[in-house]
Amino acid sequence: MNDREGNRMPDHGRQHASAREAQRIPEAPPVVGPTLVARRRTGFLVTLVLGGLTAVPPLSMDMYLPALPEVTGALHTSAATAQLTLTACLTGMALGQLAVGPMSDKWGRRRPLLIGLLVYIAATAVCALAPTAPLLIGFRLVQGLAGAAGIVIARAIVRDLYDGVEMARFFSTLMLISGVAPIVAPLIGGQVLRITDWRGIFVVLTAVGIALTALVWKGLPETLAPERRHSGGTAEALRTMRGLLADRVFTGYMIAGGFAFAALFAYISASPFVVQEIYGASPQTFSLLFGINSVGLIAVGQINGKLLVGRVSLDKALAVGLCVITLASAALLLMATGVFGDVGLVPIAAGLFVLMSAMGLAMPNTNALALMRTPHAAGSASALLGTSSFLVGAIASPLVGIAGEGTAVPMAVVQLACALAAVACFLGLCRPWQRGTGPTREAEH
Repeated sequence: MNDREGNRMPDHGRQHASAREAQRIPEAPPVVGPTLVARRRTGFLVTLVLGGLTAVPPLSMDMYLPALPEVTGALHTSAATAQLTLTACLTGMALGQLAVGPMSDKWGRRRPLLIGLLVYIAATAVCALAPTAPLLIGFRLVQGLAGAAGIVIARAIVRDLYDGVEMARFFSTLMLISGVAPIVAPLIGGQVLRITDWRGIFVVLTAVGIALTALVWKGLPETLAPERRHSGGTAEALRTMRGLLADRVFTGYMIAGGFAFAALFAYISASPFVVQEIYGASPQTFSLLFGINSVGLIAVGQINGKLLVGRVSLDKALAVGLCVITLASAALLLMATGVFGDVGLVPIAAGLFVLMSAMGLAMPNTNALALMRTPHAAGSASALLGTSSFLVGAIASPLVGIAGEGTAVPMAVVQLACALAAVACFLGLCRPWQRGTGPTREAEH
């Protein structure tokens, strides 16, 4: 039995198909509010809120990127230690999802989300006052733990409301909305640094957290009906996650997506030093280049959602994305090691643009393909997807600075290693040729 993307469903596909139908248009009790179909039709505000929630990670990290060299001097620390402030936030976002995902399956989406946003606001405000690097690292960890609520619950809400091709398209729409954040965030960060120091960036992030909390409170309805919630505690949550990890194909998409994200985060962590310290660009030039790369990611994401989904197998689109990421990483390594001589900033920026753009095929499709297999535990599945990505990214972050600030080789090595690992997981665990990868059956029928 095949799903609408032409990919074969698990052996218990008939049960999941029934569950999928039940999830698509559930009967919402009066306490839950309007039906999910009605929410889809009047869901512009919900779409905006979900886009804002998925923008929390790029806002928390990308706005801060132009200030990394300044933080190094202001707190009298090394570049590697300054990069640990990114690693701490990323680690918090990874670990926080493991807790928030099952909580949202048990208590619904709104309550854990609002609590997480309030803690995020408090932690971000304290970051603005941190007098030392260790204290800043500690509260960046808390900031990440709290910010995880927005990431995992946004994906779970999409799984509550959509399925199959519609879900893949909506993920691409979210990429368009949340993709504005990586473009605007470094530009805002660069402008903030013109009028104040790096602490002002955290003041701006605090204000963003307050505004997003107000939007969630007013505009985001509960999407998980009480009869679909899990009543068990930690033991049941662990059993659910163990069952998800036992699904080889789900695990393959999860790990492949995690390594692809790590290649992206190697760029995020290293590019401020590569562009500004090695090639002498200003914070404003770095912000402009970062924004251009984000435009590439958004554009390819929209091509994926508007043109490819429904016409080409999601597995094929994902395979193309992983191949391009691998080729771009290999080209960057060759340039960084001097194989082509002193290439300058423009070729390096071009390679990074291609790598970032290919993420528009990799990220939405790994999420959609994995979540299609988990209609019964969207929160836990979303937590595992996010945790794997952020943990691998957190490991990659300090590695890119291991040889100091004077070379881009570690960044390129980490990117290429992660890209090759993603391809190996996709081929070895997902094995798309065994489940059919032709054009979607939906178009044929």
